[in-house]
Amino acid sequence: MAEKHFKYVILGGGVSAGYAAREFAKQGVKPGELAIISKEAVAPYERPALSKAYLFPEGAARLPGFHVCVGSGGERLLPEWYKEKGIELILGTEIVKADLASKTLISAAGETFKYHILIIATGSTVIRLTDFRVEGADAKNILYLREIDDADKLIDVIKAKKNGKAVIVGGGYIGLELSAVMKINNLDVCMVYPEPWCMPRLFTAGIAAFYEGYYANKGIKIIKGTVAVGFTSDANGEVKEVKLKDGRVLEADIVVVGVGGRPLTTLFKGQVEEEKGGIKTDEFFKTSVPDVYAVGDVATFPLKLYNEIRRVEHVDHARKSAEQAVKAIKASEEGKSVEEYDYLPYFYSRAFDLSWQFYGDNVGETVLFGDNNPASPKAKFGTYWIKDGKVVGAFLEGGTPEENTAIAKVARLQPAVENLDQLTNEGLTFACKI
Repeated sequence: MAEKHFKYVILGGGVSAGYAAREFAKQGVKPGELAIISKEAVAPYERPALSKAYLFPEGAARLPGFHVCVGSGGERLLPEWYKEKGIELILGTEIVKADLASKTLISAAGETFKYHILIIATGSTVIRLTDFRVEGADAKNILYLREIDDADKLIDVIKAKKNGKAVIVGGGYIGLELSAVMKINNLDVCMVYPEPWCMPRLFTAGIAAFYEGYYANKGIKIIKGTVAVGFTSDANGEVKEVKLKDGRVLEADIVVVGVGGRPLTTLFKGQVEEEKGGIKTDEFFKTSVPDVYAVGDVATFPLKLYNEIRRVEHVDHARKSAEQAVKAIKASEEGKSVEEYDYLPYFYSRAFDLSWQFYGDNVGETVLFGDNNPASPKAKFGTYWIKDGKVVGAFLEGGTPEENTAIAKVARLQPAVENLDQLTNEGLTFACKI
């Protein structure tokens, strides 16, 4: 089988790949120089759509509607766009071997791809209950959500199990967003998670109390402090019950598991320096291997704002790190320099008619402000995180674009604060006057 040669190869076809391709086009890539190799069968798309609008019973999002870079207000890059720019989309192709020393990638079908510069944008994969040998976890209708194929399977099962019972295992991003969308599909929904409150990696108890109350008012049952330890199936091999560690048994027609992900770095083990579960990079996303860059979920990079090394799993960083790497590659070729990556951590979510944004770091003391009554017709509340006398993080539910911009500014500037009671009373006003 003939080798294919490219100047640049992006390995992975997710959000980072699409934003990197757009930046290459902006910087003036020549036809035939760039290839994207992806295991998925479709051009890069905005992954967050899958847990939101893609699953809506009416007015659902569908491709080509959410190809990148529409998620950040940019042009939608349809497959034809790549063709026009001379960028080769090599889809439905799984790379099974990467030899960084010889700059070679080999696919499952035995194809060989050679590159001069590689951008690793392989993203994450979901953690599966079968990985832990959970009894019965291979039953039909126990589903996960990462790629468009997963979302299609989920839609088929939602239709087949109309008005049935759905159990969501996990209380993080996926758990909260999917519980909402399952309820919108008129399923009987129960969430199960081991922590004392939902989204514990980000939410305080005060923030979580609002969402748990809101979800309960929508008719979603929440079971905390226990885990799924087994599943039973019916004669067709479809899931029937979820067995919990505390002895309870829940009926289920559909189970969706959202218990986290792990970065896809296996191909590069032992070939590149790793740290904190990811591939270690500098502020330009260069790895320890010359001509190899890593972006998005797989990159552990210097977070300048906090003077530490971190790995960030979120779409905003996937977009921005990809653009930074391409700018750095092109600048280096031209003997120029680019500014180092100076990222402000940003997370957001939407569910039902709720919408929150968070900026900065969630460390130190916290103050809760505003109306966080889950029964309020239009709740608006937030939290500040204060460390060493400075506001280092800010969260806001129900904010306007201007208010969200204000909390982002606070997290970036880290203003000093002397009196926490005064900060609580000022609430959003504090951010808006900075």
